[in-house]
Amino acid sequence: MTAVAGVAHSAWRYRWAVLGIATFTQAAAGFFVQGIGALGIHLQRDLHLSTAQLGLLVSAAQLVPLVGLLVAGELLDRCDERWVVGAGAAVVGAALLAGSAAPGYGSLLLVLLLVGAGYSTVQPGGSKSVASWFDASQRGLAMGIRQAGLPLGAALASAALPFVAGAFGWRATLVTGGVVALLGAGVFMGFYRRPPVPAAPRGHRPRASLRAELGARLRMLREPAMVRIMLSGSSLISVQCGVGILTVLHLHERASVGAGPAALVLVAVQGAGVVGRVALAAWSDRGGSGRYGSLVLCMAAVLAGMAVLMTPPGRSPAVACCTLVWLGFFGFGWYGPWVAHVSESAPPDRTGFALGLAMSVNQIAIVVMPPVLGLLKDLTGSFVPVWGLLSAMTAVALAVSARVRPGNRPRPCGRPGRGGPP
Repeated sequence: MTAVAGVAHSAWRYRWAVLGIATFTQAAAGFFVQGIGALGIHLQRDLHLSTAQLGLLVSAAQLVPLVGLLVAGELLDRCDERWVVGAGAAVVGAALLAGSAAPGYGSLLLVLLLVGAGYSTVQPGGSKSVASWFDASQRGLAMGIRQAGLPLGAALASAALPFVAGAFGWRATLVTGGVVALLGAGVFMGFYRRPPVPAAPRGHRPRASLRAELGARLRMLREPAMVRIMLSGSSLISVQCGVGILTVLHLHERASVGAGPAALVLVAVQGAGVVGRVALAAWSDRGGSGRYGSLVLCMAAVLAGMAVLMTPPGRSPAVACCTLVWLGFFGFGWYGPWVAHVSESAPPDRTGFALGLAMSVNQIAIVVMPPVLGLLKDLTGSFVPVWGLLSAMTAVALAVSARVRPGNRPRPCGRPGRGGPP
């Protein structure tokens, strides 16, 4: 028995390797799309794009996941994450490599639609894999580290892709992104394993009809916890989109910062997001206000930062740079505790679907907001209405959240205790 317990304990120590694998795959799969904001000046110059057209590139990559996340969530409840996530990341890589031959803007939009189809599996799949390996006492920290893969990949992309575009042209950035995504697919399929937990018996309960299955899943939309989750998520993901796409342009046009230094500031913004996702998620494990208290803090901090950008101090290069880094920490850092909250609010046998459902609601904002914000900037010639719209959305979400008593502690999930074997 001692030998068996030792083997089980050793297997559970593999959870840290799983966390690293999932984080790397997240960063690799989102590498190119998250770097589009840093390529804004190059793409506008080479393809003669407006700000709205630049935002539409990001929306194209996020359009298919509106449905794809729901499909991916259902697949993840039925199939091994290893193959679902790995195949999706491989589709991302193959589409980007094929897209390097795109003749122009229209073809690039089609390529990014395919990228979005593949990426649909990576977000919920990686989140489910981490949630299944970590118990509630460490899940927030683990989710924060894993979700830090997105801004980490964005920071690396913001540093590397403008250099690649300047030296070899914008098509070379797609080749770079494709190779990185394929590497992520190979790592996940090669090294990910499911946790050593016996599968729950399924033969003792009758299978529900398709209508009943759909009804049970869609009822999640009416649950108060899910309503709060989706409201806060859609507002904060809109802020994340706006900051990610418009940081370089804001610094270049409003604060008179050069294109190169502005791209480096975006790297710092994404780096602050990496730190924020880990720090805020770890705090949500220990803080008395729980996961949702972290989200309320992030929304309040975002409102403060947006207020600075809309006032005359926002024209100062130093003030604007510091404020955008602040927004990177809170406007990107919210995602770790948010995903942990979603996974803990779902029934154990529907975690994948719940993650896909909540993320698909976020996708509406991800698809709509980039071109809307870009068009608003084009029509008004100013960034103030853009930041004002994001502030209004965040204020509404915060007003609703402020009425909710914090302290949403995780429900028991039947997972093993901290660090030990099952």
